[in-house]
Amino acid sequence: MTAFLLVLIPLLSMPVAFVLPIRQRRILPLATAVINLVLIIQAPKAISGSNTSWLVIDATGYLFMILTALLFLAASVSLLPYLKTHAAPGQSGSFLPTRLRPSRETVFIANLLFFLASMNMVCVSNNFGLLWIAIEMTTLSSAPLVYFHKSASSLEATWKYLLTCSIGIALALLGNFFLASSMPYSANHELSLFFSDVLSQAGSLNHSWLAAAMICFVVGYGTKMGLAPMHSWLPDAHSESPALVSALMSGALLNCAWLGILRGYAVCVAAGQQSFVAHLFIGFGLFSMLFAAAFIVGQRDYKRLLAYSSVENMGIIALATGLGGGYVAMLHTVYHSLTKGMLFLTSGRILEHTGTKKTASVRGLIISSPLTGLLWLLGIIAITGAPPFGPFFSEFMIFNLGLQAGHYWITAAYAVLLTTIFAGFFAVGLPMVQGEPLSKSLKPVSLISALPPLILLISVAILGVWLPAPIKQSIEAAARQVGIL
Repeated sequence: MTAFLLVLIPLLSMPVAFVLPIRQRRILPLATAVINLVLIIQAPKAISGSNTSWLVIDATGYLFMILTALLFLAASVSLLPYLKTHAAPGQSGSFLPTRLRPSRETVFIANLLFFLASMNMVCVSNNFGLLWIAIEMTTLSSAPLVYFHKSASSLEATWKYLLTCSIGIALALLGNFFLASSMPYSANHELSLFFSDVLSQAGSLNHSWLAAAMICFVVGYGTKMGLAPMHSWLPDAHSESPALVSALMSGALLNCAWLGILRGYAVCVAAGQQSFVAHLFIGFGLFSMLFAAAFIVGQRDYKRLLAYSSVENMGIIALATGLGGGYVAMLHTVYHSLTKGMLFLTSGRILEHTGTKKTASVRGLIISSPLTGLLWLLGIIAITGAPPFGPFFSEFMIFNLGLQAGHYWITAAYAVLLTTIFAGFFAVGLPMVQGEPLSKSLKPVSLISALPPLILLISVAILGVWLPAPIKQSIEAAARQVGIL
């Protein structure tokens, strides 16, 4: 019942947005976010291994759903000052303070709620077919959010997002067909794509069809996850979306696609085909890091900088899984979601303050907006894997994992790419904080919008040095369920 409510409540909130007065309408996402989080906190009681329900809360889905809930709550708080006035692109390429028309505001809020419902549906889907539908729903619900500014560049980003992800989701559908073809035929047994049914038959699956299915899952869902070279939609979509939407897409949406891959990977592990998929993960992981490193160095748009960082971190998660580090992959997923959500929300403050996305046009943040500058500085320290923040510990654990497994060349490449990205990130991001402001007409930024990134940053710092037992157990349970603890 809880799983059903997690999808139903955001969906029912959508039409409510069209009838509420303006003040109540702006609070609706926040109220929905609080209810959503409370339901998920109570959800462990509903965790079940049932194979008869279409919607089930299991260990892996629970971990990904709690991250989605936290980021949606942070985005909902940031939404309050954003709706009053936000930076919209002007004719000269600069961003100017703008107020939304009530009709556009309503549509934006309704799409946000639809986006939450679709991501929750991914996490509670208990069937490969339903999972595919839910991931496609996340594309349809988030595309209008990418096109929010209605500029030529946002239109291009939206079409690229829809086209690229549609190709990816078509390949994932083909993967479902291949998975069904791998299952033994029986006249007395109806074909079932429920997770538990597929896992129970893993020992008798046709390995060739299963391998073909997994390749389609990795390439298809990997397109939505942002793995290179299928990531082409991601930098444009993240750059053109409002900051709070970018935070949700990078910190939660990419996880949904990764969950789709993990569902298939669990079947491969149960069928004894883990080695084959591990090589896929290692290859795509390292290539994603390499591609991200090439574009992070010298990046001229700080939102695109964060987008390529997402490509890098999705590669790190895939690499960790390929090396057999399920726990550290899940741990890094948690760290990345919180840190990247924090950074994108901070990028929104920078845009509101300076009116530009160009890195070269932003200087002296620590002087003109000390809190924004401090959040940006600490955020790039965290995301590049420097202590004492969480990503440092997960990235170091992956390094040790590679050495212990004897993958010396892979570990060396991983270390070189991390170092390159670290240097490139600071070469681009650090000058934005230092020096004197380049403009005297900088806009003040709402103090409320600093609260969500500040709390996320503190969380990443605390979780880096102390991992509470319930969180550790949740991560271990998620890794154990997909067979890579």
